[in-house]
Amino acid sequence: MGLTLRYPESKVVEQRDDYHGTMVEDPFRWLEDVESDGTRAWVAEQNRVTFDYLARIPMREAIRTRLTELWNYERYGMPRKYGSRYFFTHNDGLQNQNVLYTSDSVDGPRRELLDPNTLSTEGTVALSGYVPSDDGRFLAYGIAKAGSDWNTWMVRDVETQTDRADKIQWVKFSTVSWTPDNLGFFYSRYDEPNGDEFTQVNYYQKLYYHRLGTTQSEDVLVYQRADQKEWGFQGSVTDDGRYVMISVWRGSERKNQIFYAPLVSGRIPEPTDVVELLTGFEAAYQFLGNDNTTFFLETDHGASKRRIVAIDIQNPQRDAWREIVPESIESIESASLLGNRFVVTYLQDATSVVRQYGIDGRRLADIEIPDLGTVTGFQGKRAAEETFFTFTNYVTPQTVYRLDLSSKEPVVWRSPTIDFDVDEYVTERTFYRGVDGTRIPMILSYRRGMQRDGNRPTILYGYGGFNISVTPNFSPANLAWMEMGGIYAVPNLRGGGEYGRAWHEDGMRNRKQNVFDDFISAAEYLIEQRYTCPKRLAISGRSNGGLLVGAVMTQRPDLFAVALPAVGVMDMLRFHQFTIGWAWVSEYGSSDHPDQFANLIRYSPLHCLKPATRYPATLITTADHDDRVVPGHSFKFAARLQCCQSGVRPTLIRIETSAGHGAGTPVSKLIDTAADTLAFVWHNFEQE
Repeated sequence: MGLTLRYPESKVVEQRDDYHGTMVEDPFRWLEDVESDGTRAWVAEQNRVTFDYLARIPMREAIRTRLTELWNYERYGMPRKYGSRYFFTHNDGLQNQNVLYTSDSVDGPRRELLDPNTLSTEGTVALSGYVPSDDGRFLAYGIAKAGSDWNTWMVRDVETQTDRADKIQWVKFSTVSWTPDNLGFFYSRYDEPNGDEFTQVNYYQKLYYHRLGTTQSEDVLVYQRADQKEWGFQGSVTDDGRYVMISVWRGSERKNQIFYAPLVSGRIPEPTDVVELLTGFEAAYQFLGNDNTTFFLETDHGASKRRIVAIDIQNPQRDAWREIVPESIESIESASLLGNRFVVTYLQDATSVVRQYGIDGRRLADIEIPDLGTVTGFQGKRAAEETFFTFTNYVTPQTVYRLDLSSKEPVVWRSPTIDFDVDEYVTERTFYRGVDGTRIPMILSYRRGMQRDGNRPTILYGYGGFNISVTPNFSPANLAWMEMGGIYAVPNLRGGGEYGRAWHEDGMRNRKQNVFDDFISAAEYLIEQRYTCPKRLAISGRSNGGLLVGAVMTQRPDLFAVALPAVGVMDMLRFHQFTIGWAWVSEYGSSDHPDQFANLIRYSPLHCLKPATRYPATLITTADHDDRVVPGHSFKFAARLQCCQSGVRPTLIRIETSAGHGAGTPVSKLIDTAADTLAFVWHNFEQE
């Protein structure tokens, strides 16, 4: 049974912009002002229509009930040891935010240190990060409100569980790093906004040092570049306490510079103390550790799939570098130097393998992984005797392992129990060909014994950008979907980092269409192999993945029954004019340049919508406090799509309040969104 819809009126304004001689209309420009009375009224009316529609879907409440059951399981974060104390997070199941605990031994009694659930009535204040001092006496922790990227950092006395007066504001895209005396830390911040903090462009990040017991106005400016507004800085103190390393980033490029400054007798360095070691933004570098003046770095310089090199800062010329771990056929995803060895996680067709190497590069024993899935962790100091890591995949919740670095075998530290029979489901890896013949992996998860009858309800999820690798990850929402008889399919599109730099660069800027073609080819493969059919196929993606969904639904509206673009970049001509959007120019290009404009307008979802076209049933999701991809993208796309949609397929936008881009979203809101999304998909499959 269909549900009748009457959309709110979206005012049309006369707005035309000249892009290098091409006039482009932008009739819903007014929706970019998310704080205006007109936009707020539009949001309220759109939500009224959307939630009325969702409330009338018969299966919605049953799905929500099952999701609540599936979400209600214990979740542990990886422990880290500082001084004599361990620190880790825990969620008893349905707590909106994870709680931070400390313990005097790895399996000893725990003590609650910080409960973010007490910081707001709706659970919308999240712990965005925490870094204890090396002696475990103090805890620096960041909090984010309503999903914003803006963080405020505080300092808590671990013994007394009370906050000190220290308060650091206007921090974004930065963590902190303590000095060896445990009396202060380095951090990066922007100037306080002089306009709307959720839309104003962010430039000129600066690196500071904060000493405990002082006000933020007294913090020492360590480094800035008034001549480089796009540069950002992340400071980190080496394990031996001799240097502060400064990773210099620029936008979303996976290329950075490495600077450093000596830490002599506790003196905080000044800008003139900073040494520019690796310059030019020609490659990606990750500092791993050092032996005196020998710095160990993971890099893709001279190795598309990355390698580990040693650089003597007294003789840093490239022809003097020593290669420790050479490039492999697999791409390095992460590396750590701890226990006097390198622990290196590789991606083998988008799933993890972990190898160990000595300081001299000698291959040591591999670390056994339970199944096809994703491994993260291996954090710790150079002298660590133990470390922790997690394993997960699409049907296995995150399990935490402890690894004694003197042995070879990891042991389970915490393994959650969930109301779901994992043995009844299967995850398999397959490969398909893109339109140009590129071999692309895809992981499928579904109920064991499922018949390929060409009619299975399927959600195809994609991302394809920013050198981000999409690896198997656990979600109760995906379990619920599989229980309903659905397939969850995830292709590893070009633009990601699964196969190194070349794989990324083949899906960026003027090659972005490769990403969309790869996704369309994945859909066609699923249909050809009789997994599903167009009337039972939904596509889903978030952020850059929301752009992906918006692009392919306009290019091939015939191929999908349902589209789920979440917090997507939909206006490719104006994205760089808001908050951190300028940083994506290195990935997408900019409409300020004629040739790049010509490429962007060819796929920009907002500008590719055509009147009187039968688009998939669409549920757009965004949030009113998203200061990463500002909600104006989704607002304008929804208004335009509602004008263009032909036929009875619904075109709805669900706007979450007191929420942001996704990080720190309360569990209650995650359940609500997942229930609404799955109900919308299932109902619109039935309508076909």
